[in-house]
Amino acid sequence: MVSGRWIESGADLWKDRARSLQLRLRDRLRVAVDHHCRRPRISHGYLSSTVDRWLQHFSDFRRDTLPSSSTFYRKKVSKDIDPEADSVLTRMVQAVAVPVVGNVCHVFMHGLNRVQIYGAEKLYQVLENRIETKPLITVSNHVAAMDDPLVIAALLPPSVMLDAQNLRWTLCATDRCFRNPVTSAFFKHVKVLPVSRGDGIYQKGMDMAISKLNRGGWVHIFPEGSRSRDGGKTMGSIKRGIGRLVLDADNVPIVVPFVHTGMQDIMPVGAKLPRIGKTVTVLVGDPIEFDDLLAAGEKENMPRGKLFDAVSTRIGDRLHMLKAQVDRLAVQAALQSQHYLDHIGERAAGIVQHVDWEALGMDNYMSIEEDHVSPPAQEPSSEPPLVEKQVEENRQDRYFRLGFSRESGIVSRIKGYMDSTELMLFSARGLVSSSSRVKENFENIQEIASLKDWNNFWMPLYESQICNR
Repeated sequence: MVSGRWIESGADLWKDRARSLQLRLRDRLRVAVDHHCRRPRISHGYLSSTVDRWLQHFSDFRRDTLPSSSTFYRKKVSKDIDPEADSVLTRMVQAVAVPVVGNVCHVFMHGLNRVQIYGAEKLYQVLENRIETKPLITVSNHVAAMDDPLVIAALLPPSVMLDAQNLRWTLCATDRCFRNPVTSAFFKHVKVLPVSRGDGIYQKGMDMAISKLNRGGWVHIFPEGSRSRDGGKTMGSIKRGIGRLVLDADNVPIVVPFVHTGMQDIMPVGAKLPRIGKTVTVLVGDPIEFDDLLAAGEKENMPRGKLFDAVSTRIGDRLHMLKAQVDRLAVQAALQSQHYLDHIGERAAGIVQHVDWEALGMDNYMSIEEDHVSPPAQEPSSEPPLVEKQVEENRQDRYFRLGFSRESGIVSRIKGYMDSTELMLFSARGLVSSSSRVKENFENIQEIASLKDWNNFWMPLYESQICNR
C-alpha cells in the first residue's frame, strides 16, 4: 500500500512538471496548444501580427494593381478639403504670381517663337459662357516639360490671364515640382496640385483636383500621365484618373481637348532652358459629351471601373484624332512658309531690278548678278570634284548678290553678300525710298548743274547718308 501511494505521488509530480513546462513554452514562444484541434492555431502574438501585416500588404497590392471593377467606387469630396489654398495670403500671392508668369510665357511664345492656333474660339466660348457652378477640364497631349504653362499661355489673351482666380489648376508629380520647400512654395502659388506616382486615383492630389471642380474651377490635366517617349510623335495610353475627375465631380464638367506639336523643339528632352525661333501648332477640338455614357451606366447598372474606362477611352480617341489633324496642319504650314519665303525672294529680286541705279549715280559702282546668267565657259581642267560641286551650287543660287566695285572708304566695309531674302527686301525698299530723297536733294541744290563729274559728288553724299542711318 505504501508503494502504491508513492507511485501516485510521483505521477502527480511529473504531471505538475509537464504542466509547468507547457506554460513556460507557451509564454516563451507565444503559442497555445489546443488538444481538441489537429492544426495548431496562431495566437495574437508577434508571429500573428507579422502574418496579418503581410496579408494586408498583399490585399492593398491586389486592390491597386488588378483591374477589378469591384474596387472602384464613388468617393465624395468636400469643397473645403484644402483650407490652406483658400487663405487670404495665398490668394494675394496667386493674384500677382499667376498673371506675371502667364504674361511672360505669352510674350515668350508669341514674341520669340511662332504659334499657330486653330479653333481657339471654342475654348474662348466655354470660358466666357459657362456658369460659375459648371466646372471645366481641359485635356491635352504631353510632349515637353513646359507644356504647361507655355501652351496654355499661348492659347489665352493677356487680358484673360489677369484674372488669377478663374485660371486653371494643374497637376504635377511630387518628384518633379515639389522636391524642396522653395519649389513647393513656388508651384503652390501658381496653382499647381501635387500628385504622387503610383498612389492610385484615390490619392489626396486627385481629391484636391475634384474639390476645385466642385467649386466650379478649371483643371488642366495630361491624361497620359507622363511625357511622350518619342518626342511627341505618338501618344500614350489614357489613364483612369481622368475618368474619376469627370464622374466623381458633383456636376459633370465640360471637357475641352486640344493637342499641339512643336514643343519638342522648344524644350527637347534634357534641355535646361527653352529655345527660341521655333514653330508650335495648336488645335482645339469641340467639347466632349458624356451624357450617353452616364445614361447607359445608370440603365445597365454598369460597374464604376467600366465607366472610368469608357470615359478615358472616349477622351483618348478624341485626342488621337486631333493629333493626326494637327500633324497634317503642321506639315501644310511648313510648306506654306517655304512658299512664302520663295515669294519674298522673288519680290526682292523684282524690286532690285527696278531700282534706277543711274538716277542714284551708282551705275558704275553696283553690279547685279542674276541666277539665270550662266557662268563664262571654262576650259576643261583637272580640278577635283569638290570644286565642280561648288560651281554647281553657285549656279543654282537663286539669290541676288550685291557688291561694291570700289575698295576704299565705308563702301568697302559693307561689301559682301546678302543671302537673307527678308533682309534683301528690306534693303531694296530702303534704296527706293532713299532714291526719292536723293532726287529731292538734287532738285533743291542749284550747284549740281555745274558739276560734270557725278561720281565725285555722289559718293560723299551716299556715304554721309549711310553714316546718318
